[in-house]
Amino acid sequence: MFPKAEGIEMKFPGRSWLFLLLVLLALAVGYYLWDRLAGQELPPGFASGNGRIEAVEIDVSTKTPGRVVEILVREGDFVEPSQVLARMDTNVLEAQLREAQAQLRRAEIAVEAARSTVTQREAERAAAEAVVAQREAELDGAQSRLVRSQELAPRGTVPVQRLDDDRALAQSARAAVSAAQAQVAAAEAAIAAAKAKIIDAEAEVEAVKATIQRIEADIDDSYLRAPRAGRVQYRVAELGEVLPAGGRVLNLVDLGDVYMTFFLPTAEAGRVAIGSEVRLVMDAAPEHVIPARATFVADVAQFTPRTVETTDERLKLMFRIRARIDPALLEEYITQVKTGLPGTAYVRLEPEAKWPEWLELTLQP
Repeated sequence: MFPKAEGIEMKFPGRSWLFLLLVLLALAVGYYLWDRLAGQELPPGFASGNGRIEAVEIDVSTKTPGRVVEILVREGDFVEPSQVLARMDTNVLEAQLREAQAQLRRAEIAVEAARSTVTQREAERAAAEAVVAQREAELDGAQSRLVRSQELAPRGTVPVQRLDDDRALAQSARAAVSAAQAQVAAAEAAIAAAKAKIIDAEAEVEAVKATIQRIEADIDDSYLRAPRAGRVQYRVAELGEVLPAGGRVLNLVDLGDVYMTFFLPTAEAGRVAIGSEVRLVMDAAPEHVIPARATFVADVAQFTPRTVETTDERLKLMFRIRARIDPALLEEYITQVKTGLPGTAYVRLEPEAKWPEWLELTLQP
């Protein structure tokens, strides 16, 4: 009935096939979401709020001023606790360390010299004490002769001259004892001074050791390490940059402490207890239900009207709530954890309330 078209072939351009494929895919996804979300009204005892996935961020910064000489990680890399991420220039610190080590050797030699001086002074004191004993013995002999002379001189048995000589010898011996005792006192003072030098030298040793420890700590801090496991989010500095103390080099995200922050009105927020079960559904993966726990409920409203005078206005107050994802689950899916993703948090307000079927957990540690 229709004339045959000769030499004509029905063809779709290449782009038309691609467009048709995208349309079919969009329809399939739309049908899946419609089928999943159909009838998904929350039963009594539950509340929901929109939020975003967040995580603890850590800045890896310098402790002392210096130049960046090495960065060992790139953005997106996963890092382990204590892993070296970057290194600062330590040439000046290493020179200071060698100088301090030389000062330590000098201080230790000073301690040994002071101890030798104490030994020498103690020997001098021992010699002085021996002289005192000798002089005291001479004094005893001189006093004995004087006593005899004093008894015999009045009777004429010994000449008066001898009495005078014995008296002079006794006085001389007494003076010699005093001089020897003074030498002992001087030796003891010298010992005390030498011991004080030991204390001073030992204190210098401790001070230099403390300086060495400080420099070694600064050198160790020049190797910037990851304080905990996480992922490198930003590389703030580049090789060769001179940074001040506290200068940021890298920014990490702690993927072991991931949570969603969402908001609930007064009536519902007041029923959320710390530890309440929460389930998260991400916009990017609505087929997965993620378990979490409420770990924070703000005691101050985040969104408030200008004035709060009526009951209706109080109901408008919104309180911030934080739901933390189980760290064991995070560790299992560590490579798939991303921050900033939007989603919905569903929180159980009544412990006996039963979760609806469409919120049954699909991810568990």
